[in-house]
Amino acid sequence: MSDLVARTGRHQQRYEAGCRLVAGCIPFRYRQDESSDANSEKIVEVLMINSQSGPGLLFPKGGWENDETVEEAAAREALEEAGVRGVIMKFLGCYHFKSKTHQDDFSPEGLCKAAMFALLVEEELDSWPEQSTRMRRWLTIPEAAENCRHPWMREVLEEVFSKWHAEKMLSSGEDHQNSPSPATPDQS
Repeated sequence: MSDLVARTGRHQQRYEAGCRLVAGCIPFRYRQDESSDANSEKIVEVLMINSQSGPGLLFPKGGWENDETVEEAAAREALEEAGVRGVIMKFLGCYHFKSKTHQDDFSPEGLCKAAMFALLVEEELDSWPEQSTRMRRWLTIPEAAENCRHPWMREVLEEVFSKWHAEKMLSSGEDHQNSPSPATPDQS
């Protein structure tokens, strides 16, 4: 069992204009295409986890708390829910959604605003805080889009993450053999 413990409770939860503030990420890695030679491009895979409240897969996300930056919250959620550590590479945007399970006095309608990031995975843990309730799966981007439970997460994946990653590879002249270098998230 993991020595790490997931945060629980709402006493440090951040809110803004009636929305619960959430941080999450799309964890990603590179895998060598097994059907071709060693000089071929690597395939981008993203890590998804099962939902505890229904079918489909999700990206790690959860409440952003008062004692952490939004980047720290996103990295913490990746560790707690998916058992991975890595480097925040890019701020992907903010997305509004309605939570059926997280309604409270500060957000009675369950409105949430999620800041999403790309996280390059450097370590995959054998045990993590939510391993008893979360299964994780590495998927290609098309597989992830097909299995994604929430339309807003699919939008982040297809319309922002995929385009950012392709532009990053082209503009940096990298050939997928090397990982992109960390960048300070642009939160404007």
